[in-house]
Amino acid sequence: MDVGESNERGKDDSALQPSPRSPLSSIDLAVDGAMNASIEQLYHNVCEMESSDDQSPSRASFISYGAESRIDLELRHLVGGDVGGDGGGRKKEIVLEKKKEESNGGGSLSEKKPVESHSNGKKVAKTSPTNPKIPGSRISSRKSPDLGKVTEDEESPELGVLLLKQARELVSSGENLNKALDLALRAVKAFEKSVEGEKQHGLNLVMSLHILAAIYAGLGRYNDAVPVLERSIEIPMIEDGEDHALAKFAGCMQLGDMYGLMGQVENSILLYTAGLEIQRQVLGESDARVGETCRYLAEAHVQAMQFDEASRLCQMALDIHKENGAATTASIEEAADRKLMGLICDAKGDYEVALEHYVLASMAMSSQNHREDVASIDCSIGDAYMSLARFDEAIFAYQKALAVFKQAKGETHSSVASVYVRLADLYNKIGKLRDSKSYCENALKIYLKPTPGTPMEEVATGFIEISAIYQSMTELDQSLKLLRRALKIYGNAPGQQNTVAGIEAQMGVISYMMGNYSEAYNIFKSAISKFRNSGEKKTALFGIALNQMGLACVQRYAINEAADLFEEAKTILEKEYGPYHPDTLAVYSNLAGTYDAMGRLDDAIEILEYVVGTREEKLGTANPEVEDEKQRLAALLKEAGRGRSKRNRALLTLLDNNPEIANGQRPVY
Repeated sequence: MDVGESNERGKDDSALQPSPRSPLSSIDLAVDGAMNASIEQLYHNVCEMESSDDQSPSRASFISYGAESRIDLELRHLVGGDVGGDGGGRKKEIVLEKKKEESNGGGSLSEKKPVESHSNGKKVAKTSPTNPKIPGSRISSRKSPDLGKVTEDEESPELGVLLLKQARELVSSGENLNKALDLALRAVKAFEKSVEGEKQHGLNLVMSLHILAAIYAGLGRYNDAVPVLERSIEIPMIEDGEDHALAKFAGCMQLGDMYGLMGQVENSILLYTAGLEIQRQVLGESDARVGETCRYLAEAHVQAMQFDEASRLCQMALDIHKENGAATTASIEEAADRKLMGLICDAKGDYEVALEHYVLASMAMSSQNHREDVASIDCSIGDAYMSLARFDEAIFAYQKALAVFKQAKGETHSSVASVYVRLADLYNKIGKLRDSKSYCENALKIYLKPTPGTPMEEVATGFIEISAIYQSMTELDQSLKLLRRALKIYGNAPGQQNTVAGIEAQMGVISYMMGNYSEAYNIFKSAISKFRNSGEKKTALFGIALNQMGLACVQRYAINEAADLFEEAKTILEKEYGPYHPDTLAVYSNLAGTYDAMGRLDDAIEILEYVVGTREEKLGTANPEVEDEKQRLAALLKEAGRGRSKRNRALLTLLDNNPEIANGQRPVY
């Protein structure tokens, strides 16, 4: 999902490309290296919990996972410890039934970009639910033997842990994931041999399955990882106690992450929701870790553009963290909640409310001397100010963030480039094109030679955002060149099908603007095919792309195909936006012109009468758009019932009154 907004973010998504300073532009796709850290953390937890004398349930661990992606396949959800109740298993059947329907799909990512959040003072792509440790049998942390000399017949549960240790070491070093896979498979077999009648060995098996799935993910074998995680959910029985219930929660969350990697947002949300229900039953409604999971799920809903549900869950997280925090100062968790709430309000167009949340989040971070986190929030504050046309205040906020990032991370860091893009977009909006181009060039210098460790998806996002600015300047060749660079980065990466489709759709719009209608048609055709094959529901983005392809068909005089595309776009946008949204009305208008060209005059008049009435109600009778539509309707009514040569007039009217192309607006993803 890419998720994204147009320049009006939440009000008018008629184009296919988001403004670079969209509230979701802080989202990144950083996945490189995160799995290593996650497996490292899991193994540390396992060894520590099983070699310690303290098996108290109060040994909950609040873990910060550093700079990792929300959708990375990490093992941070393995839980146990501070619990209070057996809970129920009523979500199990729903989870497994849905998952099996699409376990073999490659999915698309509707620009699934994780929202920046904060945990224990460290900036992360998305916070995760807190992970207490599962108490269990003791496993020595002694140095592992040469496991190559151990036959499979001799493998035992004790050796299973050592096998996992070697697998973890190989993953951490990046030396040989295939060898790590072999060791993890052997560990699973070792635990399987003794799992019957031994509940603790069952938990060990679950942990080994989690690591096995992570290795599969590291190898890009997502379809292999899904059944492994499904099994990890089936093994723990809630009636066996708290640890087993929370292990089931862990599997739900990790499988949700896996579906996120595969771009299957709906399944991802379903699994997170089931995990939250289990966690609430076991930990209670007001546990701080439940608050973290609420925020985690809220961010997934943001990525799916489901802002009302995201707002509800984020408010739950905020209430829980306020209840668990200090009476006088806001906690880091509360600050993260408020930043996310600000992003949600920003996306819905509630910019003043968003500012309030951003300022409170900034104050909380500043009170704990988290300068980089404050700088990140300053970028969001600048975004809100720009949406309110308070440009001087936006510039001040951006420059403040820029100074911090340069000092803390260096002048060639991608965070510096992201601020340059925001400033470029701002100066472009106020007509200072020379300044805008200068900031674009500064950002491109960084993105074209990224520092080691910079996620390439972040670079691709930078290219897309700068392309949008050049497109608005009608520097179409440069815009198209940058989109091709972004497309090359994503390539055929798993889970990026919607992202690639969104880029292609934008390339189609640019080709259309350049008059290359056949090329535009072919690009749109490729993008639409990817959207259809994504396995996700038909989103507003898909509807907008259909509308754009319909316009390309009109230019090629493929009127029947254009009508089919406009009709499908109409159905989708009515469902996603409602009948009064500007994007929906634009499709109505295009469909009316197409019906007129096909000789379906009565259908054209019926649609256009609705469009004119709605525009008069929303925009006023003196609005230029209303006047244009009224003239079109008058012409249709005058010619109703008479034979005429309508095709040329209808097609010219349709093209001349197409605001998406005439105004050079850009696609959103």
